[in-house]
Amino acid sequence: MHPTLLRIGGWLYRRAENILAAMQLAMFVAFILQIAFRYLMNFPIGWTNEISVVLWIWLLLWGAAFVLREDEEIRFDLIYAGAGPRLRRAMLLLSAAALIVLYGLSFPAAFDYVTFMKVEKTAYLGIRFDWLFSIYIVFVAGALIRYLWLGWRAIRGSTPAATTPAEAADRP
Repeated sequence: MHPTLLRIGGWLYRRAENILAAMQLAMFVAFILQIAFRYLMNFPIGWTNEISVVLWIWLLLWGAAFVLREDEEIRFDLIYAGAGPRLRRAMLLLSAAALIVLYGLSFPAAFDYVTFMKVEKTAYLGIRFDWLFSIYIVFVAGALIRYLWLGWRAIRGSTPAATTPAEAADRP
């Protein structure tokens, strides 16, 4: 791949991590505020719980779409790591094709549902549900692009590494 594209991709990856870290910080602060108001001031507030739930949804889907690396995904490591390069490539192609088809088929219905939810708002903060659930559309688009890319690389002969959980945990 072209070095400029790699540099841009690395920069975008680091910014996605920064956004994820900012969401984690905001969720932690809301959680601490919730505890302080409820137990120290005996004045429970609901918006902190609501913002924590919203941020949790966004954390999971943002991280899965932009931060989670392919080798960090859940798989049957006993089978996958023990397979040879050709079988690993076939497994990757099969899973990529299945996910592309499933996400592709579900995308129009998910988009319709998310846009329909503009009629509802959250209880405390009044966040429209279409804004809240829009991260799912971003997640599906990111997953489609990721698996199209991984499938294309597998078709062109790139063999996924047989990393074990211990090897993946040792990486920074």
